[in-house]
Amino acid sequence: MQFYNGRLISIIGVVLLYAAYAIWGGQALAPAVTVVTLQGESVALSDLRGKVVLLNFWATDCPGCIQEMPQLVSTYQQYHAQGLETIAVAMRHDPPNYVLNYTAKNQLPFKVALDPMGEIARAFGDVKLTPTTIVIDKQGRMVMRILGQPDFVKLHQLIATKLQES
Repeated sequence: MQFYNGRLISIIGVVLLYAAYAIWGGQALAPAVTVVTLQGESVALSDLRGKVVLLNFWATDCPGCIQEMPQLVSTYQQYHAQGLETIAVAMRHDPPNYVLNYTAKNQLPFKVALDPMGEIARAFGDVKLTPTTIVIDKQGRMVMRILGQPDFVKLHQLIATKLQES
């Protein structure tokens, strides 16, 4: 009987998962997290509803992250005035002074946050590999997750499309 109950609960869980998937059009809502930027500003993702958010998990010791950073800056500069917000979340293992130095040296124009306890990475599916980029639409739904460097042409097309949606 116990096996049956456990199996029934598993089946109900799967059914609920598929129902949520159908309701949200296959797109889950972004976790309700708040990041603290290097400037000490608290930014709740829920407060960014109405904007398209590019959330980038990165590290100063990640060659792919460093290679893509100029394109992330360019993307931000191209779309920020239209409603794109970019938040670069430094991974837990990244020394804060490295993040501060890199951010200042490269004059990153978007929000940069530390994740010293790994809570933000865990909230987004336990991100461990960098770079990982998540696109969140104006309604707060995660519409794309990219592991590795994005195809920036496709990313720009998605951002442009999502910015035009109401």
